[in-house]
This record gives sequence, structure tokens and C-alpha cells, in this order.
Amino acid sequence: MNVLVTGATSLLGRSVVGRLVGRGDTVSVLQRHPSGLGVTEHLGDITDQQVVASSMAGAEAVVHLAARVAVTGPWADFEAVNVHGTRNVVEAARAAAVRRFVQVSSPSVAYHGQSLIGSPAQPADPFRARGHYARSKASAELLALAADSPDMSVVAVRPHLVWGPGDTQLIGRIIDRARAGRLATVGSGAALIDTTYIDNAADALVAALDRAPDIGGRALVVTNGEPRPVSELLNRIVRSAGLEPTRVRVPYHAARGGGFAVERFWERWGSDGEPPMTSFLAEQLGTAHWFDQRETRAALRWEPKVRLAEGFERLRDWFEAASA
Repeated sequence: MNVLVTGATSLLGRSVVGRLVGRGDTVSVLQRHPSGLGVTEHLGDITDQQVVASSMAGAEAVVHLAARVAVTGPWADFEAVNVHGTRNVVEAARAAAVRRFVQVSSPSVAYHGQSLIGSPAQPADPFRARGHYARSKASAELLALAADSPDMSVVAVRPHLVWGPGDTQLIGRIIDRARAGRLATVGSGAALIDTTYIDNAADALVAALDRAPDIGGRALVVTNGEPRPVSELLNRIVRSAGLEPTRVRVPYHAARGGGFAVERFWERWGSDGEPPMTSFLAEQLGTAHWFDQRETRAALRWEPKVRLAEGFERLRDWFEAASA
């Protein structure tokens, strides 16, 4: 199968490409910078319709990962990439007679600030989702799924909190904050959170590509299916890097209210870097979010192969090798 992968320089993108190449698919990639993955590369931005159209030539399937992922920033930046960029990719795929399309989404598209306990994949809602990233990804998911048809099967997959060795998003941010003494547990730390080890997330996306003709039009949340208290997850991550767990706790409502204030400051004054707290981050750390995986596993005919314990062992080994 000829597969185009957008956003292939991310940890998840690289893992997906590796699996597709490893099983014999012909893979090309589209992203802004060279990937070094040894496959056909198209360099450019998904906001450029001509670049997207030319990269789609010969593709039979698309895995669309490219996105703006950030905790702050102007709405226009998120809209340009996540909404208009996704529209460009979907329209180019249709014009090129692509048969299978996997939209990589996020559980945040259906998160409204309250705990999600054993939840199925609820409909994406750009009006109730929290923050620019989630709202833009919700809009992107809806427009992608609207393109599902007998000619092009579209599946939206929402991997939840993907992590693993080399991760600069979740793991990198937690370790940076821990080293700077800015990592804190929000609330009691008892809220149950599910995560997804990188290998399992990549396998799930490949499974979605294979199963697309039979499950087109559906949105599926992907996780390890091993919810743990957020304090346990944070402690295991920092211990993997040889650091001491945080003893700092911030009451939930104080963290959420402070996050709102910090967001307004960042937006008004244009501060560089990431804020120490946002309302969305406080909600994510202070509320439960874990998902019923029965529908996902049945639809994808997929099971996570790497359990949490093994994942943390691999993470520890990676940190030890990096510091040697």
C-alpha cells in the first residue's frame, strides 16, 4: 500500500512510518523539515494547498498527524494548521482518489472540564472543548469524518497521552519542570488517568489504517487501558530519570484559577516559552480521565503489547543510556 504520513518528524509519526516500512508498505512523508527516515520526503506546510496536493500523488492511504500542538498561542495559529491545514489534506486526498484516511485526533476534543470515568469516545465538540488546541482539533476531526464515504473511508483515532523514550511532549515537559523545581501535584493526586505507550499508539494507528474500510466514520480513543493515579504516574516518570518525586501539592481550584490568570498574562504580554500552569493543564492533572477500551479493541482488532511496567523500564533504561 502507498501511504502518505503527515507530521512524520514527531515521535508518533516516526514510529508509524517505521512500522509501515517494516511490513513492506511504500511510504512517503510530508513535514516542514527533513525527517531522515529514508523514505520519499515532501517538505512543506499543510497550510500550502499546492504542497499538499503534490505530496498526495500516488497515495492510496493517508495517516494525518501534522498539527500545531501547544498550550498557548493565538487562535489563528491553531486554526490555520489544525483546521484549514486538515481541510487541505482531506480535500487533496479526495481529489487523489485516496481510499483510506486516518485522522489522528485527541481525547481533548470531547473533554469539557469534568472527569471522564470509563468513558466511550464521545462526539467531538469544538464549542465545549477546552483551549485553542482542543477546539481546533475538534473542528478538524469533524471535517475529516464528514469526508467519510464509500470512496474514502475515514477513521479518527484519539491516542491519549502518548509517551515513551525520546518523547519531548509529555515526558520532556514533566522532566524539565521537575529539574527546575516547578513540578507539582494538583489536588490530591488520586485522579485516575490513562496513558498510551508509544509502541501501542503506533500499532493502533496502523491497525486503524488496515481496518478503515470496515469502520469508516467512527472515532476511537486509544489507551493502554491501565489507569493509574496521576501522582503515581508523575512519580514513576521522574524516578525513571533518576529524580526525586515532587512533594509540592497545589489545591485544584487554586491551580485552575491561577492557570486562568497566567493564560491572560501570556496572551496580553506575549511571554516566551510555556506558562507554568494553565487552566486546561490544571483540569487535566486534577480530574480523572480514563476510557472504556472494549469498543476500540474490537473495532481495531488490536491489543496493547507493552504494559505500563515494561514501558517504565524502557524509559528508565533510555535515561540511563542517555546520561552514560
